[in-house]
Amino acid sequence: MITLRVNGSTFDTDSDPETPLLYVLRNEMELNGAKFGCGLGQCGSCTVLADNRPIFSCLTPIAMLSEREITTLEGLGSIDDPGPVQRAFIEEQAAQCGYCIPGMIMRAHALLLQNSAPDEAAIREALEPSLCRCGTHLRILRAVHRASDGFQEQTSAAGESTQ
Repeated sequence: MITLRVNGSTFDTDSDPETPLLYVLRNEMELNGAKFGCGLGQCGSCTVLADNRPIFSCLTPIAMLSEREITTLEGLGSIDDPGPVQRAFIEEQAAQCGYCIPGMIMRAHALLLQNSAPDEAAIREALEPSLCRCGTHLRILRAVHRASDGFQEQTSAAGESTQ
């Protein structure tokens, strides 16, 4: 039995310890935000966060994650209350087919946790492991810039409320 911490909740699984996290998320937990793209860690559609760092869930065995906090797309917000990055992607209409978007959002969220005001080069570097086949790259970049404005506003508001 392996216990995973996903989106703030614990989940026990009897899956083989070598099972990739993606299969547990999708098949057992019914968290379908992370997608199966290539199965090789080359497209990024399966990206989730482990301790706020992006990982390829198609490659990462669950045995490596028992002591780590996993965050999926579903942990960032909901349809009714999207998180800042999700909202920015919606407002910029950054999705075309949408297959890469969960991974892009997770990578953007991880970047903004470390740097709430990244420049274009930092955004491109953070998103580089994620492949968009539809060519919405410019809208995705605009969405991350928009999301960084939201992160900066949240940081300022949080700082003011603690004073």
